[in-house]
Amino acid sequence: MPDANPLRRLSAAGQSVWYDHIQRSMLTSGRLARLIAEDDLRGITSNPTIFEKAIAGSGDYDAALRRELQRNPQQSSRELFFTLAIDDIRAAAAALRPTYDATDGVDGMVSLEVSPDLAHDVDGTVREARELFARLGLPNVMIKVPGTVPGLHAVERLIAEGVNVNVTLLFSVERYVSVAEAYLRGLERRRTCGLPLDRVASVASFFVSRLDTALDPVLAQRRPELQGQIANANAKLAYQEYLEIFGGAHFAALRAAGARPQRLLWASTSTKNPAYPDLLYVDKLIGPDTVNTLPPATYDAFRDHGVVTRTLDQDVETALAQLAQLPELGIDLSAVTDRLEIEGVNAFIRSFETLLAAIAVKTSPLLA
Repeated sequence: MPDANPLRRLSAAGQSVWYDHIQRSMLTSGRLARLIAEDDLRGITSNPTIFEKAIAGSGDYDAALRRELQRNPQQSSRELFFTLAIDDIRAAAAALRPTYDATDGVDGMVSLEVSPDLAHDVDGTVREARELFARLGLPNVMIKVPGTVPGLHAVERLIAEGVNVNVTLLFSVERYVSVAEAYLRGLERRRTCGLPLDRVASVASFFVSRLDTALDPVLAQRRPELQGQIANANAKLAYQEYLEIFGGAHFAALRAAGARPQRLLWASTSTKNPAYPDLLYVDKLIGPDTVNTLPPATYDAFRDHGVVTRTLDQDVETALAQLAQLPELGIDLSAVTDRLEIEGVNAFIRSFETLLAAIAVKTSPLLA
């Protein structure tokens, strides 16, 4: 008898469901354990904006801040943040460890992002990612690294060192291909050194809905029928590249040495336009060997009325035709995705600065 829960059916169809949210109360209340047990939740992603809302917008962390300051009053807001975040990531990873073991290391992952102000600093990113991975000391954690041009070099070095990496803020197919190639180069370096490949894990987080948000105002004037279509078309094309890269001879040799594919992860999958279906960026992107990380409202919506049908590799010709129309309309897709990357990095930097300021406000009376 088929499972009644669409989230569980999605996992059974080969797409892992991860949760794009973390907060201490969901860990301490048993809610995360319920999501894992009832929905077959297989991972968690976090970012500076998520932690900003969790720490600045709740009292969940006040007692922990007090304890940390009693232990070491000299800690900076940045040091305090990473202490709090690492505690959360460790607790979530412990809850998901049975999933990691049951899937032989494919799922059960929890992601923590490096400081967003390091997005264009290769050495700084590598240093902090290495330190965070070592502090966490768990096999089922990933360090998120922005997929900027400097980030590509960081990804290659980290994979070569055996650090699990979630490459984030990907908007263009071209950049995604560069990320996959950086992953392969990292594996090659590792193999050359005689190091094992079988437990190095990585995903490429491809942001979806923000592309429609950026293009729809222009398309409304020039080709209204393309509104709400381009983001999913772009993601489908990225998946075709994934199939070619990880189905090819180059990766076959690495796979024989124990390497795993770097799965595509669909991020930014909440619907920003209320006129669109609430699952527009989930229903259309269902396919094997992928991940969709769902924010809470989208997660609940899919549990309630999600339809599990393999759609990711359907209508690819239509998707290509839609993308091919953009230059004819005077739209430079590369320029748009470049801008979205810049805006994404800047948004995370602002969230991180707001978060550190909120921690300073919370701790100043304790220090006094």
